[in-house]
Amino acid sequence: MTTTKEQELPVQELERVTIRFAGDSGDGMQLTGTQFTRTAAVFGNDISTLPDFPAEIRAPAGSLPGVSGFQISFSSTDIHTPGDEPDVLVAMNPAALKTNVGDLPAGGALIVNSDAFTQANLNKAAYASNPLTDGSLKAYTVFEIPISSLNERSLDGLEMTTKQKDLTKNFFALGLMFWLYERSMEPTLHWIDSKFSARPVIADANKRALKAGYAYGETTEMFHTHFRVRPAHLPPGTYRNITGNEATALGFLAASKLAGRPLFYGSYPITPASDILHQLSGYKTFGVKTFQAEDEIAAIGAAIGASYGGALGLTASSGPGIALKSEAMGLAVMVELPLVVIDVQRAGPSTGMPTKNEQADLLQVMFGRNSDSPLPIVAPATPGECFDYAIEAWRLALKYMTPVVYLSDAFLATGSEPWRIPSTADLPSIGVPNATKGDGPFYPYLRDPETLARPWAVPGTAGLEHRIGGLEKADVTGNVSYDPENHHRMQTLRAAKVAGIANDIAPLEVYGPTTGDLLILGWGSTYGAIRSAVERLQAEGHSVAHAHLRHLNPFPANTEEVIRSYRKVLIPEVNLGQLLMLIRARYLVDAVGYDRVRGKPFRIVEIVNEAVQILKGLE
Repeated sequence: MTTTKEQELPVQELERVTIRFAGDSGDGMQLTGTQFTRTAAVFGNDISTLPDFPAEIRAPAGSLPGVSGFQISFSSTDIHTPGDEPDVLVAMNPAALKTNVGDLPAGGALIVNSDAFTQANLNKAAYASNPLTDGSLKAYTVFEIPISSLNERSLDGLEMTTKQKDLTKNFFALGLMFWLYERSMEPTLHWIDSKFSARPVIADANKRALKAGYAYGETTEMFHTHFRVRPAHLPPGTYRNITGNEATALGFLAASKLAGRPLFYGSYPITPASDILHQLSGYKTFGVKTFQAEDEIAAIGAAIGASYGGALGLTASSGPGIALKSEAMGLAVMVELPLVVIDVQRAGPSTGMPTKNEQADLLQVMFGRNSDSPLPIVAPATPGECFDYAIEAWRLALKYMTPVVYLSDAFLATGSEPWRIPSTADLPSIGVPNATKGDGPFYPYLRDPETLARPWAVPGTAGLEHRIGGLEKADVTGNVSYDPENHHRMQTLRAAKVAGIANDIAPLEVYGPTTGDLLILGWGSTYGAIRSAVERLQAEGHSVAHAHLRHLNPFPANTEEVIRSYRKVLIPEVNLGQLLMLIRARYLVDAVGYDRVRGKPFRIVEIVNEAVQILKGLE
């Protein structure tokens, strides 16, 4: 009977679907979203995700601050964002409904766990009446499902408490969504067996819950349509679903191999950078050494020491920790050692909103050290690009003997997309040799005439004894110097070294016409929203282009040429106009800023609307 019913159900072909799972922070929404993401990736869809979780380790159950969400957009075509708004909202309790329903468009599908809409939970969510019965949800297509009780019934006979059984209800919801969108349960069933192999009762419960949700979709008469999103036509290759932090860790591991040097990672745990430590700590067999320091200052101090000893010294933090590392970053500028500092940006200032997104540390990493102490800054634009720019950060650090900042953010760090695994043959060496003893005396600041890099003298090498430290160095000899003219010369040399990198990086590329009415210029994680907005504007016939900066200090050599080729320049940023300030100051171009600092990424429609207003002003 089930097979007959499934065959009779009409199937609606969709190009793209966006689903948001939302519930209490203990409801497993991140796990649910991740499993749906992996299944969509295995199926071959293009995907983009946006996890959203509370800053509190364990907010009060059922409270508004404790809501956790996971949005996934999966498509049969190339996509760049996790979607402006969900097509389907799965709300596991009243608090999840209240904090998310405002993003659901009229007519959108709303699946609710009706068992959770008790008076106590309604009170916690500050509902004056039950939204399931008061008519306030009439704009949506509502499916009330008693998920908790149906799930508990499916676990009859298992030696588990009621509370333990309730923890599996997220798999019931996941199974239902698998059925609705014609997705196989097999990848998740295999994952459950692997994850809970030592706890067979838990494994059995989760598998039962998953299958029960799927069976409910098969047997209920509530749903009248299957939805199908075909695989995307991605370039040939081997793919895996990857988050930005995972790609970052793999990129730095690859850089270690490409440089032929061990990687040392010193860090202090901080959201949203901590995953990088967790990932790198699993690569001991590849020669990676990880060190969880007692504070941020110790972490960067250890990383500088590792670089002094000939290894790749790496450290990471978010904005508050970067503030603590700033003096040691200046030390790395002075001693001119290769070092990479990761800044996974989050909403601030101070502690701010630790799990929310922002890209407001650009001016901090550009100027947040005493004196003139320039250093290169690279910023990936997508989760997959985090791999490439981790390698690029080390290429610059090694070739130019300088600390480099790698700017990521919470959206990139926790978001995911399909990533084509590169061939090792396509990754060029970035190694540089250690200094060796020549015929004459060793001069630690005798620079390479092309790069202005000083030699890397590893301690213990006979004949390469030299001074090191934070006091100003004499040109060539490296002795401590207080000479005014020498100080000026060393400052200009260090600045010229960084500025010269502009000739060693890729030019700024333009998507769209090379001249026209409007250029939308961005950096970092605004890439997806900007590119999608520009695609939409171009389809409507507007003369609009998109350029995205991955190198923020120095800018690519052709940056001024590009931005002067358009009548207006729009710069959307998840800050209050930091790149805008730099572009206007550097090139005296009357660029326009568009700023949103809400702890969330841009929506495509916001950028489209802002661009349309600017274009109207040009008519």
